Amino acid sequence: MRKPAMSRRLIGSTMMASTLVLALSACGVTGGASTAATDSEPLQNLQVMVPNAPGSGYDVTGRAAVRVMDEVGISTGTEVTNLAGAGGTIGLARTLTEKGNANFLLVMGLGVVGAAYTNEGDAKVADAEPIARLIEEAGAIFVPANSPYTTLDDLVTAWKANPANFAVGGGSSPGGPDHLLPMQLADAVGIEASTVNYVAYDGGGEMLPAILGGKLQFAASGYGEYLEQVKSGELRVLAVTSAKRVPVIDAPTLTEEGVDLVFTNWRGLLAAPGLTKAEKARLIGAVTAMHDSDEWAQVLEDNGWTDAFLTGTKFSTFLTEQDERVASTLTSLGLV
Repeated sequence: MRKPAMSRRLIGSTMMASTLVLALSACGVTGGASTAATDSEPLQNLQVMVPNAPGSGYDVTGRAAVRVMDEVGISTGTEVTNLAGAGGTIGLARTLTEKGNANFLLVMGLGVVGAAYTNEGDAKVADAEPIARLIEEAGAIFVPANSPYTTLDDLVTAWKANPANFAVGGGSSPGGPDHLLPMQLADAVGIEASTVNYVAYDGGGEMLPAILGGKLQFAASGYGEYLEQVKSGELRVLAVTSAKRVPVIDAPTLTEEGVDLVFTNWRGLLAAPGLTKAEKARLIGAVTAMHDSDEWAQVLEDNGWTDAFLTGTKFSTFLTEQDERVASTLTSLGLV
């Protein structure tokens, strides 16, 4: 495939941090928000909110983290709830109403950062407490098993011929990773991004019937969301968006196919605002212990996720950088 003279290269952050080991002294919890009294006890009755539908990347990541925390005794009685809508910003808004609740975590990522702009709500990522970035995940270009497109070049040729009638699906609202990926891909192969017929779904779980049912010409999403369908042969991956091939998927990278684009998504955790330093440190310490476990290492391997652990001020700085980058991209697309 011929590379266009002008192409963008959107590179999800590859900043990696060594594990932050927190030496926390025993501390009381104020305000009655937390039932745990000392750092030697597990977190009790932790509430983890997933801001989109079951089966989404946030859902898979959040439930995997909770399972590990419960398995290794970091938490007990944890409840996971799904509150879908507005690209994750309904969940973000709910998180901000939990001010002072030291037993509340929101699973989030690049999609929530973008949706906070495009949905024009009052909830902003910067208003919550950053806890940890957990993983990075490459995107992938999926087609149903019966698709006529057997290579990326086949798909791009058809896409260029009639982009307005070529339905492209993603599990995030405008500004999210599944939206940014096909927009950047279009630009990289010489298609005007404004002509892309992007169909937004609230998470990969909602998009799956559409791609399997032939309502979409292709889907752009994190590869981990559809591993089961790929392994069963229901979906095919034409390319992955990482710099190197993904071990769990037999597919070339975009760059191998002649497209100058590398794109990675990330996911992490935010806490409610208004926590004391000790309460925030306790949550970071719990997530750090989860990250350091053999069980979490196995989760990373099973899902093909890249360990991208980051906490404290480094995660806060990363969020600020992501916010600025997303704002710039959306402005160039005329969406904000």
